[in-house]
Amino acid sequence: MDQPLAGKKIVLGVTGGIAAYKAAVLCSRLVALGAEVRVIMTEGATKFITPLTMQTLSHQPVVTDVFDEPDASSIRHIAWADWADLVVVAPATANLIGKYAAGIADDMLTTTLLATTAPVLVAPAMNVHMLEHPAVVRNMEILAERGVAFVEPGTGQLACGYVGKGRLAEPDDIAEAVVRMLAGDRPLAGRRVLVTAGGTVERIDPVRYLTNDSSGKMGFALAEAARFMGAEVTLVCGRTEGKPPAGVTVIRAESAEEMHEAVMERLPYADFVAKAAAVADYRPAARARSKMKKDAERLTLELVRNPDILQAVGEWTASRRAAGEPAPYVIGFAAETGDLERHAMEKIRRKKCDLIVANDVSAAGAGFGADTNIVSIYDARGLVEALPMMSKRAVAERIWRLAAGRAAAMRGDGDA
Repeated sequence: MDQPLAGKKIVLGVTGGIAAYKAAVLCSRLVALGAEVRVIMTEGATKFITPLTMQTLSHQPVVTDVFDEPDASSIRHIAWADWADLVVVAPATANLIGKYAAGIADDMLTTTLLATTAPVLVAPAMNVHMLEHPAVVRNMEILAERGVAFVEPGTGQLACGYVGKGRLAEPDDIAEAVVRMLAGDRPLAGRRVLVTAGGTVERIDPVRYLTNDSSGKMGFALAEAARFMGAEVTLVCGRTEGKPPAGVTVIRAESAEEMHEAVMERLPYADFVAKAAAVADYRPAARARSKMKKDAERLTLELVRNPDILQAVGEWTASRRAAGEPAPYVIGFAAETGDLERHAMEKIRRKKCDLIVANDVSAAGAGFGADTNIVSIYDARGLVEALPMMSKRAVAERIWRLAAGRAAAMRGDGDA
């Protein structure tokens, strides 16, 4: 049997929900895939499934008590936290998610979660109304902002009698997510990725500025997905909503000129560039040093052109390729309000990108600030792929897989 997890060390946390019985199947799957699995069970979990069951399946002692320290030379929750290549919590109850988000450490599992520096994968399972409660939603957002990965719960008949979203993902789906995280489904491994995100700010005076509606969510999704695919990521941010993803280098650049400087300085070291930021085309010709007073009925602002960052990147890349020098694979974005294909094709030729990702920001579910997107991806020959509405993270993953394959083919070390 293929063992993609051979040599990998996994701590499996099991919490007190009815879905705990699925943890036994998951443990068995992970062991069969070659992983060494150590199990931590909360007190609640032992009400649904016995530690002996998990011990038999994992071939390792199971820990349920943070004060059970058989080895005086080490503290077990620290030792296990350091040992793990990955910590998986399945099922994860609302209680566990809340404690983890709040930094509460009152049992073996939560102390291990706070102590580990390994990636963490959480598989929630609970009643549909609990899953949708604002507190639970916010706690999951907090964990996601800190770099915790999630396996989406399934939809169906719940133990409480409700039908809806909240049932634990199937063990095979969780095991597949573990394999993706640990076993080399990392098409950007060893690559350096440069992403821009958010809207730029063009100051009129110290308290007023010109900007746009970009939230930075698409750029954040691109940065996070690239990191999970193995890349070393630098994220150049303008004005954004929320926190950037964990594990990436963040460079703040308020104006278009500052972003241009930050990007061009780092461009020679990048293997991929994804310019998702919404950069202002114009800036005020002069910036007042103090707050402008309301003296007249009308105010006229003179605007001048900002540097075109994507065009500068494209032209630099084209000149490098013409000289036979290494150059990054360039992905541009086009936020339009109609005639998508024409504008996208004009932009890809003018800006010399490898791909343009275009969306109609006037469409429901595809505009600024949304968590979803609807995009069409073009190369110089036309439409490559049209994606239906999906999460921005899913869109980002598809973009990177497409770009990684095409860049490899361009280099001659892989297939498109």
